[in-house]
Amino acid sequence: MAITSNTDRLYDTDLTDAAWELIAPMLPVARPGGRPRTTNIRAVLNAIFYLLRTGCQWRLLPREFPAWSTVYHYFRDWKNAGVWACLQRSARSQAGRAACPSVVIMDSQSVKTAERGGIRGFDAHKRVKGRKRHILVDTFGLLIACRVEPADISDRKAAALLLSGLEPLFVVPEHSHSYR
Repeated sequence: MAITSNTDRLYDTDLTDAAWELIAPMLPVARPGGRPRTTNIRAVLNAIFYLLRTGCQWRLLPREFPAWSTVYHYFRDWKNAGVWACLQRSARSQAGRAACPSVVIMDSQSVKTAERGGIRGFDAHKRVKGRKRHILVDTFGLLIACRVEPADISDRKAAALLLSGLEPLFVVPEHSHSYR
C-alpha cells in the first residue's frame, strides 16, 4: 500500500501530524525554476526515520516510500544544509533546554568484521578483531558525532578525534571562559 496523502501512517516510525507541523517549516523549500517538486517530502522524512530506526540499507527501503536514491538525495542535501542540526536545536528548545548541549556522552562498541576490505584492528580487551564504533550523544540521546576506527584505537584517542572539529557547531556564550 503506497502513501497517498500526508496523513497516511503505515509504520510506527512515520511522523504524526503534530510532529509534521513542527518540522515542515524548517525544511528547505523547492528551488525556484525547473520542474515543480513532485516528491512527497513527508514520505521522504518517514523513509529516513524508518531507515534510522530499523537500520536497513538504503536500497532495501520498502516500496511504500519514495525511491531510495531520492530519499538519500534529500538526506544528503539536508545534512549539507544543516537541516538536521537545526532540527536537533529545535527539539532541545522545545524541551526547555539550551539549543547547544553543555554535556555529551561518548560510547564505543567493538564489532567483528569480515577479513576483506576496510580498516581493522584487534581490541585486546574485548578480544575482537574488527572495527570500533564511537558515538557522542547529548543527554536526550540525540547524535552529535560518530566515527568508525580500527578496533585497536583507545577510547581516549577516539574521543579526541570525535571532539576535534565540533567547535564550529556549538555556540559558546560570550561570558563563558575557555580552559584549554
